[in-house]
Amino acid sequence: MAALDRVKVLVLGDSGVGKSSLVHLLCHNQVLGNPSWTVGCSVDVRIHDYKEGTPEEKTYYIELWDVGGSVGSATSVKSTRAVFYNLLNGIILVHDLTNKKSSQNLYRWSLEALNRDVAPTGVLVTNGDYDREQFADNQIPLLVIGTKLDQIPETKRNEVLTRTAFLAEDFNAEEINLDCTNPRYLAAGSSNAVKLSRFFDKVIEKRYYLRDGNQVCNFS
Repeated sequence: MAALDRVKVLVLGDSGVGKSSLVHLLCHNQVLGNPSWTVGCSVDVRIHDYKEGTPEEKTYYIELWDVGGSVGSATSVKSTRAVFYNLLNGIILVHDLTNKKSSQNLYRWSLEALNRDVAPTGVLVTNGDYDREQFADNQIPLLVIGTKLDQIPETKRNEVLTRTAFLAEDFNAEEINLDCTNPRYLAAGSSNAVKLSRFFDKVIEKRYYLRDGNQVCNFS
């Protein structure tokens, strides 16, 4: 069997939001029994069928790079993470639906990865206020995933999901909310599974295909 082409997707967000559990669920369709803190970066692989069910269908490897979530402002911390940001093809931004600060910090994470050569010192996040122009020219596909949906009481879910819905709009991305301890949230055919597949297709298209649909040779 010929080696599969691959794309690199960063998984970013604060410590404790459930990135490792999410990556394990995405790659193995299983709940991670004993999640631990990620030090540095952990890489797992998911097999994805691009344009599944069409004549253009092709199988790719999706490398999911789970980057440790320390939000320390020390230059040394950011410099260490910067090595993981090279040659990225997509970003999954992960926040904890029960932790408002983790949602706000997604702006910092995205700017750190997208502008890895520039310290994001000018980011403003106060009641959702920030410099939108910093995202205006972004060509990297983004997906926003909210975790720990199960920990929000039914009576407060609408309130919380309304509060976090602006994230997807700000990042020009689709949004998935789930419980990483329950695989049914990503069951085949579900709206979440469709959004996820659409995101991976977009990442692959940006990496390997021209706008007219022709495949290009890209050896980076």
